[in-house]
Amino acid sequence: MSIRSHIAPSIAAHLLGHPRLERQRAKAERKRLRANRPHVIEVFHDPTDPYSALLMQVLPDFETRYSVDIHTHIISPPQDSAVPERGLLKAYARTDTDLLAEKAGIDFTFEPSPTPENTTIADVRLTALGHYQGGMIYYAGEWYWGIDRLHYLEARLTALGARKNKTKNALIFTPPNVPRRTFEAPSSSTPDIHWYFSFRSPYSAISVDRISALAKNYGADLKLRFVLPMVMRGLEVSPNKKRYIPRDTAREAHRLGVPFGKICDPIGSPVERGYSILHWAITQGRGLEFTCSFFEKVWSEGVDAGNDKGLRKIVEAARLDWTQAKAQLDNENWRGVAETNRLEMMGRGVWGVPSFRVGDKIIWGQDRLWAVEDALEQSLK
Repeated sequence: MSIRSHIAPSIAAHLLGHPRLERQRAKAERKRLRANRPHVIEVFHDPTDPYSALLMQVLPDFETRYSVDIHTHIISPPQDSAVPERGLLKAYARTDTDLLAEKAGIDFTFEPSPTPENTTIADVRLTALGHYQGGMIYYAGEWYWGIDRLHYLEARLTALGARKNKTKNALIFTPPNVPRRTFEAPSSSTPDIHWYFSFRSPYSAISVDRISALAKNYGADLKLRFVLPMVMRGLEVSPNKKRYIPRDTAREAHRLGVPFGKICDPIGSPVERGYSILHWAITQGRGLEFTCSFFEKVWSEGVDAGNDKGLRKIVEAARLDWTQAKAQLDNENWRGVAETNRLEMMGRGVWGVPSFRVGDKIIWGQDRLWAVEDALEQSLK
């Protein structure tokens, strides 16, 4: 184990820990009170983005619920480093926001508007505060994406006493719990869930327990479709995106009760070593167990999968034989499988992980597992 892999997990655990987030929130509130300032909400709106448009549609309702000052900035679309597959995102976002709006009970129709000629000041403000795209709310050091993360801000403002109507407890949108129930499927019906994931994806790491539970509850066959991480395929990721995603994942993990944060970044060799063994573990009927073990050890316990000591812990926790597993490390057959999975995923219209497919229904994001469950229920009717 290198000095970096020994120290980095503890640093990550501190930086991403919920106690630190609570301290930051308390510090921001003390600063606001000393300055006698209102609760200032900054909204960054991209008129070409349907997620941003959906957020803007609920803002009037939000403003009636909370004592806040809302400042709206009109920004330009994100740079390519934040949107590696702009064409796919444009098409998918239209479908996804319609699905989200229906789930939230919002009558929504998206009509893109032209971006103003000069968004320089707003774009600079967005970057300076630490983000890269529209549909975002910034409040006192923390970011909230669209209506998917608005509930975090509502809970925070409520705790600070900023809610106007104390008797109206419902949130604008509450993420549904997954799984909702156990479905008694006919013995002749065994749906497949295709799960596209990456060992380097924090969102994949916090989705494994729920997608496993969904497969079990619905009698589904979970197909493990591992793909190479974007950065290992030569795609650029902006610095602000690199910082935001782990923080957002940590907040989601805390809400879901999923261990996360003591991270030993598996980029490069650890991912490759993990996939060589995963490809074999699937043939042994223990692919899911190895996947769960890898995510748990690497993303919440800081185990270094780049060396034999760490990888052996992962293998044996999955109840696999280390000697047999180690013999797979020189096997490159997994590369063709990973590429086939990637091409299949992108051919269905999505490019990022985790993504899921039930029948012909393709769904992107760990925060859309409720849509996976809806698709499972439909497939079993």
